[in-house]
Amino acid sequence: MEPAKRNDLKLLHETSADTLMGKLLRRFWHPIARSETLERGKARAIRILGEDLTLYRGASGSAYLVGGRCAHRCTQLHTGHVEDDQLRCMYHGWRYDGTGLCTQRPAEKRPRSYEIRIAGYPVHEYAGMVFAYMGEESPAPSFQLPCKDFLDQPGCHIQVREAIWDCNWFQQIENSLDAVHVSFVHVWGRMSRYGEELSTAIPDLEYSETTAGIQQKATRSKSNVRISDWTFPNNNHIVQPGPKKGDPWSHTYVWATPIDDQRTLRFTVYSFDASASDVAREFAEDPDREFNPADIRERLFTEHVVPELSAPEVLSAQDYVAIRGQGVVADRSKETLSTSDAGIVFLRRVFLRELEAIRLGKPTKQWTKLEAEVNMTKPQAEVA
Repeated sequence: MEPAKRNDLKLLHETSADTLMGKLLRRFWHPIARSETLERGKARAIRILGEDLTLYRGASGSAYLVGGRCAHRCTQLHTGHVEDDQLRCMYHGWRYDGTGLCTQRPAEKRPRSYEIRIAGYPVHEYAGMVFAYMGEESPAPSFQLPCKDFLDQPGCHIQVREAIWDCNWFQQIENSLDAVHVSFVHVWGRMSRYGEELSTAIPDLEYSETTAGIQQKATRSKSNVRISDWTFPNNNHIVQPGPKKGDPWSHTYVWATPIDDQRTLRFTVYSFDASASDVAREFAEDPDREFNPADIRERLFTEHVVPELSAPEVLSAQDYVAIRGQGVVADRSKETLSTSDAGIVFLRRVFLRELEAIRLGKPTKQWTKLEAEVNMTKPQAEVA
């Protein structure tokens, strides 16, 4: 494939509603919060895809996502009161339901001749996360593309971690389609479990488009073949080594939800088989589970050492240094791509094809969940 034109590359990182990428992203469901962090009867401010919003959980237990400010005098709504399943502004008492409709203006004697609304977006809770759909399609599209068979298995143990990275979402997506980086990044500063299990051999690469996204195959030897299943537009599904040698591997899913062009809400979901309850419990008790590499950015970049962390957090810190090292927003016009960047080129081609369809007013691809999960068997590193 020929590399994309440099002017086109500027389209890839944008997220606001008036951009081509922003329009494309709004056609999909995105995780926006861990379910456990949203208490019943509480509201909080949240920023997603460049929009300031209010996320709250009603008395019924249902979650809602509405505009960030009251339509009256534009004060922030998350400072208001949750009443049943509605939200009342603390300034003058205007009340809104979960669709953003204003249902009461207690200080006003005359009714309006038209509805007063703020933004209101559908939400869906799945695998310990709150997802939102921020597009124009009504009703919202079916919630099937984000569903993963290994997250739906009876008795599986799921752990969800969340962090805010201070860089653009798309360079994180590109990293997912770059299998070569594993041989270098994940031995930087400290040997990772990838380095121990996969070896540092340079893989042969294969990429193919699926109904759901892109499948990546990295072959280091006949017994060391690593397959990853990337789902459009921002989820990567891999298998990765357990915390210690001999532990069962986990199915791991990483979603990169844009906060705006400069920040990303990053969710990592670990799924352990029902038989791995001991490892799952140890994982849940991990003292580093709230670790965010962005909190120690200066130390990582000046000392060039990954501190003592649990195995998943070592991987996170190493990826962060590589990705954040490209800048808050990578300047792709200065790149020198090579044959080992085949996944990056493939990914960009897919996105630019979809963006061009939107620009021309044509249908984009109808991405659908895979009929069967990819066989992602545990790779076996060659013994030296």
